[in-house]
Amino acid sequence: MTLAVDLLNPSPELEKRQHKLKRLVQSPNSYFMDVKCPGTSSALNILQESGSDDVSWFTGCFTITTVFSHAQTVVICGSCASILCQPTGGKARLTEGV
Repeated sequence: MTLAVDLLNPSPELEKRQHKLKRLVQSPNSYFMDVKCPGTSSALNILQESGSDDVSWFTGCFTITTVFSHAQTVVICGSCASILCQPTGGKARLTEGV
């Protein structure tokens, strides 16, 4: 008697769809990612509010921050205070332009 599905060698698509504990080798769904900060939104506003007329030299922050994929709090750049990602019910949503 042969089975229609190979249980020892499942396809990667099938493994990804299964629950994290039901896979052949258990693996988490979450991950860490490095996010590069564009730094143009809030940092540029702060410079303009402080009275700086010439902000053409400002190109952005570009600091790399490690962010958890299922972050439950707002992640802010440490150097320019711009928002990198916002929490949702599951995975964190990256800010546009990040």
